[in-house]
Amino acid sequence: MAGLSKRILSLVRDDVAALSPYDPNFTPCKINLSANENTYGMPPKVRAAIDAAIAATPTNRYPDPMSNELRDQIATWHHVRRENVCVGNGGDELLFNFFLAFGGPGKRLVDCPPTFTVYDIYSKMLGTSVVRCWRDEETFDIDVNALLLMARKADMVIVTSPNNPTGNVMAPEDVARLCETCPGIVLVDEAYIEFADGGCSCEGLLADYDNLVILHTYSKAFCLAGVRVGYVLAASDVIDVLGAVRQPYTADVFAQAAAQAVTSLRGVFTPTINRIRSERARLAEALSGLEGMQVWPSQGNFLLARMPEAAIVRARLRDERSILVRDFSSTQGLENCLRITVGTPEENDELVAAIGSILREVV
Repeated sequence: MAGLSKRILSLVRDDVAALSPYDPNFTPCKINLSANENTYGMPPKVRAAIDAAIAATPTNRYPDPMSNELRDQIATWHHVRRENVCVGNGGDELLFNFFLAFGGPGKRLVDCPPTFTVYDIYSKMLGTSVVRCWRDEETFDIDVNALLLMARKADMVIVTSPNNPTGNVMAPEDVARLCETCPGIVLVDEAYIEFADGGCSCEGLLADYDNLVILHTYSKAFCLAGVRVGYVLAASDVIDVLGAVRQPYTADVFAQAAAQAVTSLRGVFTPTINRIRSERARLAEALSGLEGMQVWPSQGNFLLARMPEAAIVRARLRDERSILVRDFSSTQGLENCLRITVGTPEENDELVAAIGSILREVV
């Protein structure tokens, strides 16, 4: 953190003073394709159910601290028991609690960058050492054998599948090998799994591996990014530990009510999810047709694209076209890369036309 006063520097922990806040660089814009949200918005039928649920929710009482009604719904959905579910204030809080419970000084995390930067931030916040298994420079695939070697002495391993920002998935059979090798906890972050092909989820491994944790969120496919609800599936003793370190009343009454309504009507989202998958393929083809552009296959609701002068392209999209995408061009391994959320057909068409126009001027 830049500009801390001498007084604060004398009081704050050294490792905290060295941190930089997580900053997604949001700015007001006409087309926001930077945060991997569901840009189609909440289906009207589900929105009506959420509004009715919230209207009927009293606010003078504290929420159920463990979100038990929602846990029961999630357990039925995923064919587990309530004891195998922990609800949190978005996936980010659940990740922090994971580090709080299983990380810290003397603990070792194996990470697979380039990936979600919050893992690195939380490891620094809690004094967890990090061993990095870097993805292939060309494909961003994980060298599974190298990962297994590193996992032999790991307290924690995190694999994001589909990976943010590269879109790769890790095969469940490889995750099974990882669970067998790692003496600690293996967390598979499946925040974007609804957009992936069938058979990509690792949930089927939960019955066989008590050191496996699966993270899910309502923020992406289910349009609740602004509400902040996520959950993990794991063995009951892992859930007990995560429950012990969580803050009291972390999911408020409105969040619980909204998530219950969404869970009950989750099938309504299927047409939109399929449309996003179809648009992902169309957008990838259109972007790949632009001169100097490289686009990687993705199983998420986003694409990673490398292009000349990516930082300039991103700035001009924002300033001249009011289109916001995420700039990863200064990230190790992602030089000249932008991450682009899959939008509506109209948003995608406008984006492609804008990038094409800008590239013709900067190349």
